[in-house]
Amino acid sequence: MLAVVGTVPDPDFPLTVGKVDMVENRLSIDGKHVQVNRGTPALLGAMVNTLKVLGPKDIIGFIAGDIGLGSGSRELYRYLVENRSQIDFHTIVFHYLQPDVDWHNRILFMLNDLKKKPVLIADAGFMYAAKMSGQAQSYDLFTPDVGELAFLADETAPHPFYTRGFILHDDNKIPDLISRAYLHGNAAKNLLVKGATDYIADKDGVIFSVDNPMAEAMEAMGGTGDTITGIVTAIAGTGIQISKAAKIAAKVNRVAGFNAKSTPATQVCEIISHIPRALEKVLKEYNVQ
Repeated sequence: MLAVVGTVPDPDFPLTVGKVDMVENRLSIDGKHVQVNRGTPALLGAMVNTLKVLGPKDIIGFIAGDIGLGSGSRELYRYLVENRSQIDFHTIVFHYLQPDVDWHNRILFMLNDLKKKPVLIADAGFMYAAKMSGQAQSYDLFTPDVGELAFLADETAPHPFYTRGFILHDDNKIPDLISRAYLHGNAAKNLLVKGATDYIADKDGVIFSVDNPMAEAMEAMGGTGDTITGIVTAIAGTGIQISKAAKIAAKVNRVAGFNAKSTPATQVCEIISHIPRALEKVLKEYNVQ
């Protein structure tokens, strides 16, 4: 089974735990419905459509409403720690959560104590908390964009707001930022850096880069970073090596966006609908059975 721990931007959405299904453009979680748009719903939609090709696996969502104030995120943190007996998953992704170092550490220590530690993937806020706590190397994959990578690369920044300007400068090329993040122990075992070119890296440097097909409109679209994280989580959940899963996911996300004929007005749900066909094409191209 796969688990998603994340939030939706609705302060009235209660903490909800249950199997995730999707009907057309709506997600169903324990009888509650969520429209597929950017954020965690886009990630979940991408996972559901990826598994239509890879084979059925249950996705369990741990979802709460949070508009950035942190109350929903803290509810989720508390629930996970207090219900650790429910945590029996192959892969867990943490997504769109308010960073809280204390709660992050409680959850990570709980996961480390499990008989079989799951594959751990973090994006956005939880990735920040992992770096801020000094525990980044406990994770199997981070999925930063270039700005988030700059924070990981800044060994002195205690918070993204304090990332030093020279690190954000264009002269700092992505492979150099990757090397810097690993040098200071602020990166997961693997990185999938999302951007005009997607980079897959580990402590030894860039393993793969993916830059085609190019759908320029995707750079300005909200939600396409969420879909790539959902795709890689679903693929990794089948047991495929993380770096290979990340390479496939980067390519699939691009092919889906290209096939959707993306424009600045394209909704992310349209790209998600193209994921199954794109995945079939990429698996064949990469000779993955």
